[in-house]
Amino acid sequence: MRGHTPAEFKTKRTAVLAALALSLCALAATPARAQQPPAGNPPVQSRTPVTKENVVAFLRGLAPERRDAGLSMLAAAIRDSGVDFEVTPAVEQELRDAGATAELVAAARANYRPSGTAPPQSASSQVSSAAPPSAARGATPAATPVERDPAMQDNPPVVTKHEIRIGGRTLRYTVTTGVMPLRNAAGETEARIFYMAYTADGVGDRAQRPLMFSFNGGPGSASVWLHMGALGPKRVRMLDDGQMPPPPFQLVDNESTWLDFTDLVFIDPVGTGYSRAARPELASRYFGLQGDIQSVGEFIRLYLARNERWTSPLFLVGESYGTTRASGLSGYLIEHGIAFNGIILISTIMNFQTARFAKGNDLPYILFLPTYSAIAWYHKKLPPDLQTDLRKTLDEVERWAATDYTVALAKGDRLTPSERQEVIDRLNRYTGLSKRFIDDSDLRIEIQRFDKELLRDEKRTVGRLDGRFKGIDALAVSETPDFDPSLAAIRPPYTATFNNYVRAELGFKSDLEYYILGGGVGRWDFGADNTYADTSEALRSAFAKNPYMRLMVACGYYDLATPYFAAQYTLKHMGLDPSLNGNVTVSYYEAGHMVYIDKNSLAQLKRNAESFVQGALSNRK
Repeated sequence: MRGHTPAEFKTKRTAVLAALALSLCALAATPARAQQPPAGNPPVQSRTPVTKENVVAFLRGLAPERRDAGLSMLAAAIRDSGVDFEVTPAVEQELRDAGATAELVAAARANYRPSGTAPPQSASSQVSSAAPPSAARGATPAATPVERDPAMQDNPPVVTKHEIRIGGRTLRYTVTTGVMPLRNAAGETEARIFYMAYTADGVGDRAQRPLMFSFNGGPGSASVWLHMGALGPKRVRMLDDGQMPPPPFQLVDNESTWLDFTDLVFIDPVGTGYSRAARPELASRYFGLQGDIQSVGEFIRLYLARNERWTSPLFLVGESYGTTRASGLSGYLIEHGIAFNGIILISTIMNFQTARFAKGNDLPYILFLPTYSAIAWYHKKLPPDLQTDLRKTLDEVERWAATDYTVALAKGDRLTPSERQEVIDRLNRYTGLSKRFIDDSDLRIEIQRFDKELLRDEKRTVGRLDGRFKGIDALAVSETPDFDPSLAAIRPPYTATFNNYVRAELGFKSDLEYYILGGGVGRWDFGADNTYADTSEALRSAFAKNPYMRLMVACGYYDLATPYFAAQYTLKHMGLDPSLNGNVTVSYYEAGHMVYIDKNSLAQLKRNAESFVQGALSNRK
């Protein structure tokens, strides 16, 4: 058998890779006829771009256990063959509803190839066949959208004055909106971080005024959720239970703002909001656990220096992956001379082993079970004796999950038939799922399957971010939901109101897309070779070096993105010295991932946070 030439090998590899990735939707990225090249140059192979319909069909057909491998293959096929559609905000939403990750969306956006265009060539062929002579001599590249946007230059921030009425009194405050350049040792700007800082007016000595840095998660999420859902002086008006109201959407004064007891700085990490790397080739260094912590840490250092707030009481608040970041920052920044009075973690994940449904890792099945029970309780799917008192029910479920269920899963195939049946009966009692479904799932209930199965008889799904929310799929027979109804309920109101607010009220006018959730972040490097990412050790180390630091953890009972029992597990396995256990408080809310979209939980969160900050400040007396 003869060997393959490099061109043949590349063409064959592309076709095989695309065929593997898109096998469920019968797509193969096969070579098309060669384009006619300029005289003296080799022919360029053109490949059929992937269609949006095929991408969506493939995503919806992925089985949970093959999801990671399938997404990787699909992203590789898109990078090789391109896509024939432009990723507009509406298309991004459709892809995400089908299960696309931020990496996949970024790959599609970067590899849009309109009909009739050829795939990118190698650098050498581009210069020899297409570029003018000046390109070969290193001409200055064209400016990027960030470089062309006047608002994203290293200009002074925009400062505006405002006031609201809360609790029968007027709160006057200043908002500083702008970008903070991150520079290398040579003084060259490598990234710009967008931020919004709220400071109360007329408070006297700033050294006595608490300062809190806030961010959300993702990775790939802007700070808008905490900013305009809970902490800031303005919030998005939702229905009282957190459901989406009819459009058009509105901002209202937030009587539960935290600005009356702390100044607030909302940070959009690189790749979120308006924050961007200065050049595309620099972006990947910020798209990882350590690069993200270092860049946000550098922003905090610069903010403290430029605003002379080094001696203020300092706090961090993060949500979701923002809790991963906050925990990592606590350990990173104390090594750079910045110690925090307190850290607030809302919807916590520090140890990713607790949330990764993978072969050989039974931990998530145990730790998600109480949240399954809470959601089944909410939808009245449990036996009558478990429907009376949620907290009492969860106590029973937690005890069994941490003991008999853990042992049963550890036994594996050594379970006797009677032991197996006992586990099936218990899971049926605690989840409301059929015994046949539990048996067919090998006693292990994966999150997406639960979301689809619980209300299948009603032809409804439940939300991942908030299990109270119901969704309607195209087909009731599919294995996993088409989309997360709890995410679909919040994205439009927050997107619309923020984009209007930042221009009309804060005076920051950029034409860049504000990346609310996804779109700006590529493949994320968790820095965990053959292990699971875990920043709980950084938090433990910060406690050991700063025993005055306090920790508040807020958990929603109906949150399947970061289940409360998993947060408990991590806190009890981080090795915190017993003398510091009193520094940690945990609070629970009858809500989901964004606990604050529920109006009652919003007020409860504000009360708990204010009490926490006051308690942390008592150490200074």
